[in-house]
Amino acid sequence: VQLQASGGGLVQAGGSLRLSCEASGRMFSSFVMGWYRQAPGKQREQVASITSSKSTNYADSVKGRFTISRDNAKNTVYLQMNSLKPEDTGIYSCNVVGVRYGVRNEYWGQGTLVTVSS
Repeated sequence: VQLQASGGGLVQAGGSLRLSCEASGRMFSSFVMGWYRQAPGKQREQVASITSSKSTNYADSVKGRFTISRDNAKNTVYLQMNSLKPEDTGIYSCNVVGVRYGVRNEYWGQGTLVTVSS
């Protein structure tokens, strides 16, 4: 499975960005897609995730501001980020987790940099 992320950039506080991540290759029948971020000097944290049935989960720090969605036909996950804050700055990476033959598989895309200026 390969993941290709796009959509990062520089935005002022209060602005919006939309990240996309397309998965390709041998996909699973059911899999979770997610976004993680790593701020400078901090550990990577999960931002949001979404299952194949579109059940979502968010970090408390982004609830009400970020929306994760996915297009199952395109194997693509999106992260709409509104009301951005400087503390949202970081490298955002997409992730796929699926099970095949009882074995958990996890894949990561390359990161995309989001910079929020104050």
